[in-house]
Amino acid sequence: MTTTLVRIERHGDHVAELVLDRADALNAVSTQMARDLAAATATLAADDTVRCVVVTSASDKAFCVGADLKERNSFTDADLVAQRPVARAAYGGVLDLPVPVVAAVEGYALGGGLEIALSCDVIVCGEDAVVGLPEVSVGVIPGGGGTQLLTRRVGWSRAARLIFSAARLPAREAEQVGVVDEVVPAGSARDRALEWAATVSAHSPVGLRNAKKAMRLGHDVSLAAGLEIEDACWRATAFSGDRAEGVRAFAEKRAPRWPGR
Repeated sequence: MTTTLVRIERHGDHVAELVLDRADALNAVSTQMARDLAAATATLAADDTVRCVVVTSASDKAFCVGADLKERNSFTDADLVAQRPVARAAYGGVLDLPVPVVAAVEGYALGGGLEIALSCDVIVCGEDAVVGLPEVSVGVIPGGGGTQLLTRRVGWSRAARLIFSAARLPAREAEQVGVVDEVVPAGSARDRALEWAATVSAHSPVGLRNAKKAMRLGHDVSLAAGLEIEDACWRATAFSGDRAEGVRAFAEKRAPRWPGR
């Protein structure tokens, strides 16, 4: 699938690369780009052959610099209200992908750009990357999940410090406080993310999807409720063809051939 501002590339049978492709604007999220991101993530979510997604940028200067403020400057209040569900569908499309997702960040990931990365399960950064949620400095707040996702990642006080100060963090500092997961040499984040995705995609597609489902649904509930969620996801996996094939392949000392159901 190819859209104007977001495209999908396949790597082998089971890894999909979601490329933010508005390099001339450093991937600033316009209304059209938001629509394209929502459409691309819907396509990936419906594709049972996808086991892992890597989110990258066509620009080596920025992963994404956030909302398109030049477009926003022309908006009336009614325009902003009309755009809101479009924007939410874009960020929510990344967050709701049912398979593991890794962001490969080079350059700037600011505002909505960092929120796209935070919507992924793992964030790999080139060492020259800079990340931050500077929305309060332009009179808004993070609205693509940032107030919720960053707080869940790093805890209340660290998230408060970053969001209230509109701070921009270099990659190594972002790693130290837990905003990103791994820092690699500049220019190699995509390669590292694709390497990780290749490892992940060798595993059971049923297991991957149900493990992510259990983690997401159980994250903000009591331990007792979380264990019930885990049990339901375990049952959905344990009585699948993937479980039978996994045990058989282990016993026969060979790579599994996952049926994916």
